[in-house]
Amino acid sequence: MQIAIVGLGRMGGNIARRLIARDHEVVAFARNPSAARAIKGAVPATSLQDVVNRLRVPRTIWLMLPAGAPTEDAITVLEPLLAKGDVLVDGGNTFFKDDIRRAERLRKSDIAYVDVGTSGGIWGLERGYCLMIGGERSVVERLDPIFAALSPGEGTIPRTPNREKRDMRVEKGYLHAGPVGAGHFVKMIHNGIEYGLMQAYAEGFDVLRGRSVATLPEDERFDLDLADIAEVWRRGSVVSSWLLDLTAIALAESPGLDGFEGAVDDSGEGRWTIHAAIDEAVAVPVLSAALYARFRSRIAHSFGEKILSAMRSRFGGHIETGAPGLRGTK
Repeated sequence: MQIAIVGLGRMGGNIARRLIARDHEVVAFARNPSAARAIKGAVPATSLQDVVNRLRVPRTIWLMLPAGAPTEDAITVLEPLLAKGDVLVDGGNTFFKDDIRRAERLRKSDIAYVDVGTSGGIWGLERGYCLMIGGERSVVERLDPIFAALSPGEGTIPRTPNREKRDMRVEKGYLHAGPVGAGHFVKMIHNGIEYGLMQAYAEGFDVLRGRSVATLPEDERFDLDLADIAEVWRRGSVVSSWLLDLTAIALAESPGLDGFEGAVDDSGEGRWTIHAAIDEAVAVPVLSAALYARFRSRIAHSFGEKILSAMRSRFGGHIETGAPGLRGTK
């Protein structure tokens, strides 16, 4: 099947390579021409107009661009260049309400829109991508060869009992979640959960690391090997996961995690997940705390912490560790 990939960054480039390796014809475009030329076996395009010109009708264009303005701008340029029956696929981390708005606009020109929440990161070329898809059923089914090629396949994961009458594509790693917007909504919640899982690992390993501090009684101090703990948990533990696999790799390479400062960004989907929970009046204390912890990681000492310190000083005469404080009365 022929498809264009627009955006050849850490994931877009590997999506193109995986499709080519599975005998699909890829037209590749990025703002940096050398990125397109670097995709062996792809047909490099020099502009979005050139992308459209190189595709046979009906055209399929997969956008793998940052959410927001870059994706919006690309769609604005492409819309007048496309024709009835063409399909625009957004595989980035777009806000699901933007998908609904764009699909409605493109529908007036008979251009189909499909949103694909794509999980797999830089490992997707080898492992495949977990895909969460939103769009009209007929359009999604037309693109099935693309989704099948990108997905991990059944692999060695044991089959879940009692799934015999369900969609078999799910066991291969891709899901038609529902109409436009549903794919990115599912991926949004996926990323919110990811925040919580990552925070749980981070806090747990922080407690393990702190067990050797001099303030503890000597017989309660343990000098624990975090790399070995991560490795043993990977093997048969109930907390095993791919995130733990990645943690084990990082700790084996650098037990002290040299080179990391600990300032953790958020991609936006964690925030959108909290907004969705508020809209639905659903309590998500773990996911909320995980997002706030990322905000906290970027501040050496927050104003809120100064307030805490001031209150402790005033009501109990507590002094900040390593710094003079105000003494008050209890």
